[in-house]
Amino acid sequence: MRIARRYLISGRVQGVGFRYFAEASASREGIEGWVGNLPDGRVEVAAEGEAESMDRFERAIRHGPPGARVDRVDVFDDVPGSRGAGFSVR
Repeated sequence: MRIARRYLISGRVQGVGFRYFAEASASREGIEGWVGNLPDGRVEVAAEGEAESMDRFERAIRHGPPGARVDRVDVFDDVPGSRGAGFSVR
């Protein structure tokens, strides 16, 4: 079953390669969507994929790349699907 979620990630997540880490994790799991920095220092992710792949992707972004410190991840299930758009860094 495909699911779509939006994540708001707080902590030391900008300037540490978090967006490219998320992109690589998404690619590995076949996840579609996008990732981008927010002006307030958080990172936003919109992702869609198979439930098991999304679980693995979420575990990855909750940890982040070396140098990152993830303090909080807010998860929202009310996002529209990406409809085959791949995964991009914004």
